[in-house]
Amino acid sequence: MASRRSDADEWPPDPQPGEPDSPVIPPVDDSLDLHTFAPRDIPDVVREYLAECVRRGLGEVRLVHGRGTGMQRAVVRAVLEGHPLVATFADAPPERGGWGATVVRLRGDPDALRHAP
Repeated sequence: MASRRSDADEWPPDPQPGEPDSPVIPPVDDSLDLHTFAPRDIPDVVREYLAECVRRGLGEVRLVHGRGTGMQRAVVRAVLEGHPLVATFADAPPERGGWGATVVRLRGDPDALRHAP
């Protein structure tokens, strides 16, 4: 007679009520759409994204913040200004989002990661 597996034998276990779900880790590529993040999280998201892009050897990325009132753009640019991983940044060309996105050229220097916030 075969033994029946109980729910306790399953791995990974289902989260219990009140436990946070596992974090969702989006794939890292050369463009990040910031519309899906809460405005309060944007500075940290941008910093972490830039660091991961440098680790992966990306030289240029595009941050999509939208056109709207310009508040997200201002927040993004405040993070980029003086950031040790950022060589330059500017509005994207029209075919890549215009002023609704910012193109960022990253420093290829791995030492810059040590100085990143």
